[in-house]
Amino acid sequence: MKLKMLYSFLNADLQIIEKELEATIQANSPVLREASMHLLQAGGKRIRPVFVLLASKFGTHDIHVTKNVAVALELIHMASLVHDDVIDDAELRRGAPTIKSKWDNRVAMYTGDYIFARSLELMANIDNSVAHQILSNTIVEVCIGEIEQIKDKFNFEQNIKTYFRRIKRKTALLIATSCQLGAVASGVSEDIHKKLFLFGYYVGMSYQITDDILDFTASEKDLGKPAGSDLLQGNITLPVLYAMEHDSNKEILESINENSTQEDIARAISVIKSSGAIERSIAVSDLYLKKALFILRQLPENKAKKTFMEIAKNIGKRKF
Repeated sequence: MKLKMLYSFLNADLQIIEKELEATIQANSPVLREASMHLLQAGGKRIRPVFVLLASKFGTHDIHVTKNVAVALELIHMASLVHDDVIDDAELRRGAPTIKSKWDNRVAMYTGDYIFARSLELMANIDNSVAHQILSNTIVEVCIGEIEQIKDKFNFEQNIKTYFRRIKRKTALLIATSCQLGAVASGVSEDIHKKLFLFGYYVGMSYQITDDILDFTASEKDLGKPAGSDLLQGNITLPVLYAMEHDSNKEILESINENSTQEDIARAISVIKSSGAIERSIAVSDLYLKKALFILRQLPENKAKKTFMEIAKNIGKRKF
């Protein structure tokens, strides 16, 4: 079953959120408005708003309150993508030209900053100091993650612990915060919103590891970019780190840089696939999913819980 079918009962709320996203990024500046809309219209899974909505079902769900959290977190995610594309010098995002490639780095950075600022304006509508503290902590960590990602570009000497810390900040924290803030905004107990945070964190770790695996195993059509793009941009992911445990692979992988050819990347992908690194990475992703499901079983029974479980399982089944 396709992912969107699992939460089709949220469609009415998601339509409200989509309209709110479009309304929020309208700017007086034509360039900012056009660049922001270009990013929004490129689409996306809207995983973070979905998780906000589902988590809110554990409390008193009010879409007019929850939408502020859902839109704010999606905007933070969008802003981080714009900045990532500048850092990675990426030409494509979901098969479409990135803002930095269609305009330039300066427009991209200002667009990301604008989208980020609009997200904070929306969160001002949430009258809850706990929610603001959680979001502030998350934003600090995400920003640190951005800097760490720059520092670790083409750093083949980094260890696996560094990788896990980076993807926690890059992906898992924002998904975890989506779950937690959706619950906080709906007035749940501290025990429940902390469990939802943990669930989101484990799902987010699994999700990012899976993305990092797919970068080497999926087709360009499925990825919306050439296979091995992460490595070509200097992002050293779990499959690469595992493959480099074999000394015979180090020279080939460490030779990759931003000027490497598609033949070089194809050779590196072949080395990674033959090393057993993909299978080991899948096992780690599966372990995080098991942890997510263990936490989920401790939550009250409702439709949201069942949907969370199906989404987690779906993430684990993404095509390698």
